Amino acid sequence: MKREEGQDLTRIGVTGHMDLTPATVPLVRAALTAALMPYAPDLTGVSCIAAGSDSIFADVVLDIGGTLEVIIPAADYRARKVKPDHAPLFDDLVRRAATVRVLPHEVSDRAAYEAANEALLDTVDLLIAVWDGQAAADQGGTAAVVARAQANDRAVQVIWPTGAARQRHL
Repeated sequence: MKREEGQDLTRIGVTGHMDLTPATVPLVRAALTAALMPYAPDLTGVSCIAAGSDSIFADVVLDIGGTLEVIIPAADYRARKVKPDHAPLFDDLVRRAATVRVLPHEVSDRAAYEAANEALLDTVDLLIAVWDGQAAADQGGTAAVVARAQANDRAVQVIWPTGAARQRHL
């Protein structure tokens, strides 16, 4: 759909948990679809396409006819951080994205992740947070990104469907 002169596309970014249980994935997908559908097709989704929430969001954006912009935190991210079970989806999302921006970090570390979150927040009108409401474990976590967005007067929509859960880490 062609946009009218002066009409901005809606830019929505995502932050969210990576460790969703298998039963939670379809719940989150349905909730993201419902949240994003009103913006389609004039939607640009911005995601770092990490496993879990980020990739589900990116896939939904594309499924509803939106445009995907990907931010990769560091040059070594694909090789060092994308696990084998996530690699096919990661590669597919990179292939289908309108733009892929690799940040100028050599190593995927906390600084690279924080820079990626900042780059995402700097370019969106709305942040969707797939978040259970728990406090931040560190500055790269979902709660920290939500707090940073709110501190910068960025609109935030939290999505955590009834019945959603995270995997327990032993």
